Amino acid sequence: MAGFRNPLTDDFYKTRIQKREEDIRGPYFRDQTAIIHCMAFRRMKKKTQVFFSPQNDHVCTRIEHSLHVSTIASVICKALGLDVEMAQAIALGHDIGHAPFGHAGEKKLNELASSSGGFFHEVQSLRVLDRIENDGKGLNLTYAVRDGIVSHCGEEDDRSLAPCETPKDLDTIQKKGTIPTTYEGCAVRFADKIAYLGRDIEDAITANIVKIEDVPETIRDALGGKNGEIIDTLVNDLVHWSLRNQLIGFSDQKFDLITKLKRFNYDKIYKHEVLAKYIEYVERIIETLFEYLVHHVGEYQMAFELYRGDHGKLINRIGDYIERRQNAYPLGQFSPLRVVIDYIAGMTDDYALKAFEEITLPKPIEFVR
Repeated sequence: MAGFRNPLTDDFYKTRIQKREEDIRGPYFRDQTAIIHCMAFRRMKKKTQVFFSPQNDHVCTRIEHSLHVSTIASVICKALGLDVEMAQAIALGHDIGHAPFGHAGEKKLNELASSSGGFFHEVQSLRVLDRIENDGKGLNLTYAVRDGIVSHCGEEDDRSLAPCETPKDLDTIQKKGTIPTTYEGCAVRFADKIAYLGRDIEDAITANIVKIEDVPETIRDALGGKNGEIIDTLVNDLVHWSLRNQLIGFSDQKFDLITKLKRFNYDKIYKHEVLAKYIEYVERIIETLFEYLVHHVGEYQMAFELYRGDHGKLINRIGDYIERRQNAYPLGQFSPLRVVIDYIAGMTDDYALKAFEEITLPKPIEFVR
């Protein structure tokens, strides 16, 4: 256990953007409550994990995935003697900046934002929590939680991790792939991977995209055939290997199986023709919204009376969004592209669909008698 000592000081990890006196909750539990009470967290219940705008209430959404990551990370940290409350806060906020329509939405936003450095949900999650939430004032989270969120990328192919030993200027991070400065952040990164591997298969079975028999027998025999079995196998492997090696990671055998399972999911689920059709539709929705909003925001800038006077309800709403978050969009640094990327990234699947229909479908003729 002695090996799991974070490299920076406890006081540094608890540093906030603005000083505040801590209360009876403690710094990391306070961060949890700030995250779960914010509007962006609530919207995750209507954001896709893999399957777009699902009609089946049992298919995983972004908020459910975040709760799964939180519980898995909690078990890992409890077993390793780490700070459970810190890990829970990181996990609850890790996907809060994710685009609508899952990774298809993120990929399209990244393409549209390429001229300004691209779009990465890890970076956007930190931006939402630091700059956009609370009417542009942010949630004033601790360094440890902010660092874990921006560094969480569960899609990275890490077999093991140790914390980065030098402090980072989190505001300068523009891409995914940075290493957390805490073991708790490392644990969340692995919990993210564990959470989606089996659940994506479970949802694909529900959607009749694959059958459990399609998963190679060697993987089923070693990891389990159900999501709960896969989680249990991988968590136990990670805990036992980590205790022996004083790093957070998987054994070679289980990591090899994880790699094979990820390949199965990619080939048989994420590239399935059913999802491919939806991806084309999603790309059209996001590109249409982007072009429409960039045009109007570029024209109206910070002239809020123009937004209010526009006949388009979507333009009325984005004008109100900007006006209430002027701290996030200083006049001298105002970027229509940045505003629109933030606004679209914050949409739920349902809201994006509604907004798309609003600006593309013909309006009914109103006969006045």
